[in-house]
Amino acid sequence: MKKCIGRIGIAVMLSALAFLPLFGNTEDEASSLRKTFNVSAGGSLTITSDIGSIDVRSAAGNTVDVDVQIGGEEESRSRLKSFLRDFEVDFQQTGNDVIVTADYHRDGWIFDDWFGRHVRVRFLVTVPLEYNVVLKTSGGSISVSDLHGSVRANTSGGSLKFGAIQGPVIGKTSGGSIRLEASEGNAELNTSGGSIHLGEVKGDVRAHTSGGSIEIRETSGTVDASTSGGFINAALTEQPKGNCRLTTSGGSITVTLAERVGIYVDASTSGGHVSTDFPITVQGEIDKHHLRAEINGGGPDLYLRTSGGSIHLKRM
Repeated sequence: MKKCIGRIGIAVMLSALAFLPLFGNTEDEASSLRKTFNVSAGGSLTITSDIGSIDVRSAAGNTVDVDVQIGGEEESRSRLKSFLRDFEVDFQQTGNDVIVTADYHRDGWIFDDWFGRHVRVRFLVTVPLEYNVVLKTSGGSISVSDLHGSVRANTSGGSLKFGAIQGPVIGKTSGGSIRLEASEGNAELNTSGGSIHLGEVKGDVRAHTSGGSIEIRETSGTVDASTSGGFINAALTEQPKGNCRLTTSGGSITVTLAERVGIYVDASTSGGHVSTDFPITVQGEIDKHHLRAEINGGGPDLYLRTSGGSIHLKRM
């Protein structure tokens, strides 16, 4: 096991790193800690930090390059120096795996009240294209560019952004939006306060938000999506192998189906109407607020519920 600890303290701060324009402002005071690890494809990067945003990019090569950037505004210089004395970054390498742990050794309330608005921490990381990442921060956004591997990302206060991921994606944030360009595997995304936008997902989708809309541009798997305050749009491009469930308390639901997808629709709304582009046979009285019928001979259940909008079934 290889292990090295980078202590970013006041001694470093007063050296040649004192005024680096790392955050787009030449008047900012900043410090940086850089490490490079030789690895092979298929390994994993784990970052756990008490503060900061994380930006992971992939590139050709067999190294993991970690750049920890720390900066503050000119008037916050004394607070920045104090922060650096209590901020420690630990690096470990085992085989092809790299682990980065960043700890702030002060009480949380001091951190929030004094440093959160005056100090910026950012992890800029480059990994091989075929690599896996596990990322966690207690205060910042997370982004991962195109990657051939699995992605797990968790933040307590920021957005999540993923490129084209050739593997499963699990993302959770307590306060931000989530965007996924594409995934070759399953996608499980949760946010307590933001919208969720997915591009092409070739696996199953699990998407839940307490305060935003959900848009799934294209999926060939099952869908389980819910929101308490927004619309849901989803497109099923292939026959789902299991039941699908889409629910919202404050918006409309639009599901676009490929021509030959067979499902059993169970749709109900208390604040709008239900419409469909597909021919259906209904027994008994027609109710514009409810629809239970087979489409293309039936199949897995498509459960749709909204309390504050309409439901539309559209042909692709």
